[in-house]
This record gives sequence, structure tokens and C-alpha cells, in this order.
Amino acid sequence: MNVNQQTVISDELCERFRRARRVFVLTGAGVSAESGVPTFRGGGQTAAWKGMPFDKISSAGMLERNLPEVWEWFNYRRDVIEKIEPNAAHHAIARWQQRFPDFTLVTQNVDGLHEAAGSKDVIELHGNIWRARCISCGAKYNLRDKERAAARDFTCAECGNYLRPDVVLFGEMLPVGALDRAVVKAKSAELCFVVGTSALVYPAAGFPEIAKAVGAYIVEINPEPTPLSDLCDEVIQGKAGEILPLF
Repeated sequence: MNVNQQTVISDELCERFRRARRVFVLTGAGVSAESGVPTFRGGGQTAAWKGMPFDKISSAGMLERNLPEVWEWFNYRRDVIEKIEPNAAHHAIARWQQRFPDFTLVTQNVDGLHEAAGSKDVIELHGNIWRARCISCGAKYNLRDKERAAARDFTCAECGNYLRPDVVLFGEMLPVGALDRAVVKAKSAELCFVVGTSALVYPAAGFPEIAKAVGAYIVEINPEPTPLSDLCDEVIQGKAGEILPLF
């Protein structure tokens, strides 16, 4: 840790970071926004795609009614973020994985930037925009595969049924396995970082509460205060890409 940054990072956090063995990190859209990833959400009923708001085009209902339109929307989103690179926050978190014996990274982001920075075994609560899965047999496909992506033939090679984006849409439940893993890890954390998230969306917003209940030291890193701020032991206001590399 950079010992010249004590005006930003407290002595207590420095010491806890030095001694920690079980660390839990939750990241949200703010981390990727620093790389230039648009949120796409807009505000209220703002049109996101062909006059439709984000929560309509990215919904389970639209998937049932018009799968080709959903694919067109997600193809567009991938085209937008394809050349975007991980930022200093992504890289810092990837290094932490090598530092701590028991490290868990949970993200609400679907852009794959944590993996691109070198993070392994990321718990992706909302899926990944670079994957597709079969609506019938569940087989998964990597859309970074140039041959498959170029073909735009979104049918399953295993059973012949249609593929869908492997992301959680509005009206769908989070993947049970991912949620259960995150809860177990939150319950064993000594040190919990909440980075770049408004802490408004549950169940993800509940992970810091779970960690706090078992005695973890909770640290929030965000440019603005959030509803979670009062729960935290330490709040550091600023950009994740500027603060995380200081550790």
C-alpha cells in the first residue's frame, strides 16, 4: 500500500488490508463507467433502443415476444463496448486475487472487463454479454469466438434450439448458484469493499449487510454517498480507478 496516501485511506484500513485473509468485493456499473461503458439505462422512460425504454427491450417479456429484436439490441451493445479496455480499478482488483488466500469478486456488470483484466472465477450476478445460452438445454457459447459471432447464427449446436443472451433480464431471477456462492462468501468475509454501485438493487445490495452482520469491516468507494454509506465503517469518495491502485 502507498503509505503516502493516508489522507485518503485511514491507518485502520491500511492495517486491516495488510492483515486480511478473507476479502469480498462487490462492484457495480460505476467501475465500468470509468472505462467508458455506457449504462444504457437512461432515466425514467427514456428511449434506449428503437423508441423502447431499457427495461422493456431488456426484459423477459421481450425475449418471449421478439427474440431477434433482443439479439439485435445485445449485438449493438457488444459492438459499443467491444473496444473498451479495463481501467486501473479492474486491474487493481485482479491483483488482489493473488494477494489474499480467500478472495471473492462479485459483480453486477455484464461487460466482462474484470475477466479481461485477469480476474478469475468472478461471480457474475447478472450474467455476461459475451455469452449465449440455449433456451432449451442450457448449453453456453462464447460470443468472442470470431467464427460464431460472425455467423450470427444463434442456434444451439447441441439440440438445435434457439440461443439467448446469457444475461439476467428484467423480470428474471438471478442465477441461484451465483447468488448462493456470493452469500456464503459474504458470511465469511473479514473485509468487504463495495465499489462503484448505488447499492439500491437487491439482493446484491444485501451482501454488505450480510458481511457486516458477521463482523466484516465494510468499505465503500464511490464518487457520491449512497444509501449504503451509513452502514459502512469507512467511506472513500472518489473514482475507483484512482483509489484502488493506492492499496
